[in-house]
Amino acid sequence: MRITILTLFPTMFEGFLHTSIIKRIIDKGLVEIRIVDIRDYSLDKHRHVDDTPYGGGAGMLMKVDVLHRALAANSKENSRILLTSPKAKPFKQSDARRLSKFSDIVIVCGHYEGIDYRFEKYVDEKVSIGDYVLTGGELASMVISDAIVRLLDDGISKQSLEIESFDNNLLECPQYTRPYDFYGDKVPAVLLSGNHRDIKHYNDKMALRETLKYRPDLLENHQFTKEEIALLEEIRNEFEG
Repeated sequence: MRITILTLFPTMFEGFLHTSIIKRIIDKGLVEIRIVDIRDYSLDKHRHVDDTPYGGGAGMLMKVDVLHRALAANSKENSRILLTSPKAKPFKQSDARRLSKFSDIVIVCGHYEGIDYRFEKYVDEKVSIGDYVLTGGELASMVISDAIVRLLDDGISKQSLEIESFDNNLLECPQYTRPYDFYGDKVPAVLLSGNHRDIKHYNDKMALRETLKYRPDLLENHQFTKEEIALLEEIRNEFEG
């Protein structure tokens, strides 16, 4: 098996790769784990990988063009592409077992405030390791890799595996940054309108849509406004259609 991890902080993986069970499994030749610096695929002299979000908002977003170049250079046709993200069902042991059957996995580590939403179409699945916030996806990628690698045949004893067990309740709306037009995939026009009321309405709706699609259980504890109730009904009708 080969696991490739795309990250902004390659040095974080030094201890992970050279200690404990992971090192022994690598030394056995059962897995190759490659660490790739995303900054190597930035085209400007300062190696920028992020930019401010269209429509306003706090923080910086990772750029879709840089991420796409990094992914294209380090994946194969049969690669399973994972993106660390809170917008996903929690990673479980059953997921680790399923992924351990793939021969080539690429894990993209999110960072900053998030990533340009357009990059998600190049990903096979998003993975979350829990309902909490980390500074980046590096730790999550280690957890996912560790859970997968230890299940490889002859990685650890079969006996060890047999006795194992295993602020408002909404996900964030999709976000975008430069370039505006990426191979014909354009940023939604409302985010460039300058109309803050329309932008808020759009973002509120998309946040509800993302939550209903990926984590509907979170809505059980959400205190809905009248506007959100109307938006949710509108979204449900769109899903049914």
